[in-house]
Amino acid sequence: MTSNPAPHLGQRGWLLLASLAVGIAAGGRAAAPDDGDKLYQIVDGKVDARTYNGFRRYHSVCNHCHGPDGSGSTVGPALVDHLTNLDAFRRIVREGTRTGTSVMKGFAGDPNVAPYIDDIYAYLQARADGALGRGRPTRIGQ
Repeated sequence: MTSNPAPHLGQRGWLLLASLAVGIAAGGRAAAPDDGDKLYQIVDGKVDARTYNGFRRYHSVCNHCHGPDGSGSTVGPALVDHLTNLDAFRRIVREGTRTGTSVMKGFAGDPNVAPYIDDIYAYLQARADGALGRGRPTRIGQ
């Protein structure tokens, strides 16, 4: 019978260590838990097509209430200060929301918004994470 060299880890601890070891062996780096949750890609300060499109869509519709670059205004709250999760963001954009006397209409039927909700989220996520500054981004490949 072999003894467990670290009995305090338990089955979950050993599974986590094994996953970490495999990940490091395969990719040379252990990914942060939320790496897969990022919808944007930024390389050398340039953004992918999705994030750039999100910037364009945001500034054609959303900035009128939520301010330039998601920074907020007297009409709508800042979106980059407390960005909600993607599922809640989709629901709010499609269905609208009401908070006190503030009302945001839903955009489910807007062809300039509804198909691009994830793109808009990618842009706001990059802004909220501090990975993207204010102003018009440059696309990768330009």
